[in-house]
Amino acid sequence: MIKGNLLPWPGRRGRGRALRPPEPGWGRSFPTTMTMPGTEAAAPELHADSLALRRGKSAPSCRLDRLVKIAVPLAWAAMLAAGFHWGSLTFFVHLLQTQTYTAFLPALGAVYGLLMVLLQGLRTVLWAWYRPVPPNAGPLPQVTVVVPVYNEGAMVARCLASVAEAHYPADRLEIIAVDDGSTDDTWTYLEEAARRYPNRLQTLRFPRNQGKKAALYAGFQAARGEVLVTVDSDSIIEKDALVHLVSPLVQNPRMGAVAGFVKVLNRHTSLMGKMQGVRFINLDFLRASQSYYHTVICTPGSLSAYRREALLPVLDDWLAQRFLGAPCHHSEDRSLTNFLLRQGWHTCYQRTAVVHTLVPETYSGVCRMYLRWERGNVRESLVLATYLFSRFREGSRTLARLEFVLSQLEAPLGAFFFTVFLASLALYPPILLKVCLAIGIMSVVNLIYYVWLERDLEFVYGILYSYYAFFLLQWIYPYAWVTVRDRRWLTR
Repeated sequence: MIKGNLLPWPGRRGRGRALRPPEPGWGRSFPTTMTMPGTEAAAPELHADSLALRRGKSAPSCRLDRLVKIAVPLAWAAMLAAGFHWGSLTFFVHLLQTQTYTAFLPALGAVYGLLMVLLQGLRTVLWAWYRPVPPNAGPLPQVTVVVPVYNEGAMVARCLASVAEAHYPADRLEIIAVDDGSTDDTWTYLEEAARRYPNRLQTLRFPRNQGKKAALYAGFQAARGEVLVTVDSDSIIEKDALVHLVSPLVQNPRMGAVAGFVKVLNRHTSLMGKMQGVRFINLDFLRASQSYYHTVICTPGSLSAYRREALLPVLDDWLAQRFLGAPCHHSEDRSLTNFLLRQGWHTCYQRTAVVHTLVPETYSGVCRMYLRWERGNVRESLVLATYLFSRFREGSRTLARLEFVLSQLEAPLGAFFFTVFLASLALYPPILLKVCLAIGIMSVVNLIYYVWLERDLEFVYGILYSYYAFFLLQWIYPYAWVTVRDRRWLTR
């Protein structure tokens, strides 16, 4: 077993540059129950379904939470009543009237609205048909979990404990943690974890920061498992996550990758955490619908599994990927999914494989995270378009193509009409009520999926998030297009 090796820059990485040193991050402030290195205490309860996620709240925060859960539905109902009273809801009826299509802007708006209704309806039907693959009843495959780490501090100990103590046969579980040149005390926690789990965990170390993709590459190359799993170092998996995650790969030989269900670990520590918590769970709607036709376009780094024979042949090309002349350092999970899909492999989503991950809790942190994601989305959507309309694999490809076309219209048309809305606001202020009504109605429709899955009142924070995203995050998509070559990580 190799421990603590200093790794050179692996393979073909010489073309890229190391990422900038990290800014002080939100992740370091999250409370941890990890004992300090060097103590003899047993590993604490670190799984997502243990003490780490109990909803302990102070009395003021409980009162505020109750206030929000009462005030938001009342405000939404009052706004809906006002819309009925002043006739602000008639724009929905106009979508079906012929005269709406006689002028360019109303026609474009109506077509956009109808297309989004069609997309929502298609995804809803597929989401309703989706079923996770049941756990495999036979022998489980040899699994290697690769955890890239950079300046994670004590949080990495909780992450590794959740993997090492998962309900998976110990003799079939290997864990590789790759320290990507951390400059804080992360390596100390990795050494302590290696002593605690000597037969399962090996640690590798870069002498300097090389980037997450390089760390994953090193871990993949050192792995011995039939299935290679990625877990982010700021994430905690549930105890049965690995058993559920590998099941689609065991039962379907054409399946190349499986995406886990990502939830928010710090969802109860701030208003932003609560809003993000609802949004992340609602992503189940997107991945479940894509999973029905085996074309999940992003297997998230927080928790995903890859068939070894599908992954290894594309690793070098993935590592050396360039876009518009610039090396691709971020959105490595979306990129890797594209490489597998292009080779004809299927990808799916496993709702029962759950991971809880830390998210930013400030506006600037959320913007940086979404900007990185959106840049990756722009880049990898263009890559996806180069092969999606070819015979890239056997079987039906119609639903994947239809969903892709409709989804690619969603963001640019949305950005265009947001600009029209801002221009119209000065000339016709009542349009604000109509837009707020539309946002509220669509947010409630979208939150049906959350309520079905979670059966709690936290959905009200999803309503708040819809307004937050519309008014404060609309700039991200057009800015991502303009700066798509920017390869900075932004949140590390």
